[in-house]
Amino acid sequence: MAQMRGPGSYGIGTSSPFGGPVNDDTAESSPLDAIRKQTSKIEDVLDSFSEPVKPYLPAIGRFLIVVTFIEDALRIITQWNDQLLYLHDYRHIPNGVTHLFLLVNVLAMASCSTLVIIRKYSEYAVGGLIGVVITQALGYGLIFDLNFFLRNLSVMGGLLMVLSDSWVRKTKAFAGLPTLEEKDRKMYFQLAGRVLLIFLFIGFVFSGEWTIWRIIVSLIGLVACVMVVVGFKTKFSSTLLVVILSIFNLLVNNFWTLHEHHPHKDFAKYDFFQILSIVGGLLLLTNTGPGQFSIDEKKKVY
Repeated sequence: MAQMRGPGSYGIGTSSPFGGPVNDDTAESSPLDAIRKQTSKIEDVLDSFSEPVKPYLPAIGRFLIVVTFIEDALRIITQWNDQLLYLHDYRHIPNGVTHLFLLVNVLAMASCSTLVIIRKYSEYAVGGLIGVVITQALGYGLIFDLNFFLRNLSVMGGLLMVLSDSWVRKTKAFAGLPTLEEKDRKMYFQLAGRVLLIFLFIGFVFSGEWTIWRIIVSLIGLVACVMVVVGFKTKFSSTLLVVILSIFNLLVNNFWTLHEHHPHKDFAKYDFFQILSIVGGLLLLTNTGPGQFSIDEKKKVY
């Protein structure tokens, strides 16, 4: 019987002329693989430094995500009359409706934020907070403000990461395999959360005066945003965005340095806590991973 000759029969791809195996790494290497190799080293260093806080990372992320809602609820309570005046005189909302609007918002933000922090009924809590974002955009007339719109898209992305984190934990808690519907739902929400999280940085890039440092930071941040969206080296790219946004937040939105009656104090405080929420979403992304729709996961498969 004739024997089939494979590549190995001709001495191709199995050994070198000097008796050793052929190294296929150079043949298969690509710029993507080179980047992966370098970022893997950085991720190893990050893992070693973050080891003490890693068990607390999900709790920190969830708290940071809802901190903007907690601050907003406290601000409405402490500025109750000013809020009523604005809604009535500038938004032309009837008096009784303004009271109801503020009361519902405060109760929803306080209760839903508490549920997110204690990891109870996450689906209802996230739905309630997304409802608050939408109703406030309509009530305060900010839905057509591009900067506000992009920031709140990112906040919603952080809330979606809360959902995916809760489903990941639920899967780990039970021994049985998750159903196809649960797996699909988790994948789509992780993808949507990743995409929405980066809109804040897009708003940052296209606002403010251009300087050489702003251009450098914007280019680095945009590369990190693309890596987050496609799910390539997500731990490295999301950590890089956390560092950039945290430094930016401390340097630009330092509301504590402004006088009590400074006209921009409330705006700076609002921006500060919103960025904290997006940082929390990125921390959850670092912890849970990018999900199935990502280059990182496809690399594991192939």
